[in-house]
Amino acid sequence: MSGVARAPGLQGGHASGGAHSVKTPRSQIAAEVAFWAALASSFFLMPEQLTLMSQVLIFGLFAVSLDMALGYAGILTVGHAAFFGAGAYAAGLLAKHGWGEPISGLAAALAVGLALGWLLSWLVVRGTDLARLMITIAVCVLLYELANRLSAITGGTDGLQGMAVSPLLGRFEFDFFGRTAFVYSFVVVLGVFLVVRRVLRSPFGMALRGIHDNRKRMLALGTPVDARLRMAYAFSAGVAAVAGALLAQTTQFVGIESIGFNRSAEVLIILVLGGTGRLYGGMLGAVVYMLVHDRFADMNPQYWMFWLGLFLIAAVLVGRGGLMGLLARLTQGRRRDAGGAA
Repeated sequence: MSGVARAPGLQGGHASGGAHSVKTPRSQIAAEVAFWAALASSFFLMPEQLTLMSQVLIFGLFAVSLDMALGYAGILTVGHAAFFGAGAYAAGLLAKHGWGEPISGLAAALAVGLALGWLLSWLVVRGTDLARLMITIAVCVLLYELANRLSAITGGTDGLQGMAVSPLLGRFEFDFFGRTAFVYSFVVVLGVFLVVRRVLRSPFGMALRGIHDNRKRMLALGTPVDARLRMAYAFSAGVAAVAGALLAQTTQFVGIESIGFNRSAEVLIILVLGGTGRLYGGMLGAVVYMLVHDRFADMNPQYWMFWLGLFLIAAVLVGRGGLMGLLARLTQGRRRDAGGAA
């Protein structure tokens, strides 16, 4: 991943070396503003699809959380739904048992995700890549079975129902059309994303990139590698838990699949589609995946998974490095053409 050129604009590239945070070019800032403005405009342009767009935002944040562990820190994990589901159940159970205030529910989910991620990081960080795969899968399956067994609390396979989420800020009800849910999701996702962006462009984030590229060199430089990786894993778990809580609050339902292996595989597909190790890869992957998923499901309800799979295969073959890698190559090609013409 380190050898792939970064696309200008929505690139999320990293500087190598140095102790200062990355300075963002004006062209990239403009591209980022345009990206978020396009998402915000769906409130007016797609009023009948606001529930879908809320989920686009939420799954984008979920993919960004996975990218922090996989793309930036190099921690191989395929069980990130453990944190997504834990956050969803934390917010859902609070709402069901009388504490439906949404912002404090997010805070509770964040605390659960951070704690669970920190505990598991001691197992994950010390293992090899194969051991990490097995541990993350095992934890995800274990939590899924635990949620299923504790059906009196979680609802089991029927899902957690009866949630009563209070009006946002005491004024804005979560309406049937999803208007409040979309605005709430957009503000939270943007806010958390900016925090993640700041962290990954800080010296801590550059240290993660250094560990990912050359662990031995970072050890030789005196970097506390394991401690950095544990912090990154716990932070990514907290972000995933916030995404899960958002989904629970905006849908007022928590399905057991939120904590299952299939959800982990789905977010991995989203991230690979967008591009790993790139700040906007998860967000862009979620936009494309969710919209294409919805389109194929409407066009062909019986065989939509076949067409979705075909699309994903084609996207991976054409877009080496994901959609962000494809954008990078297209941009570089245009620059070479412009340089030749000049």
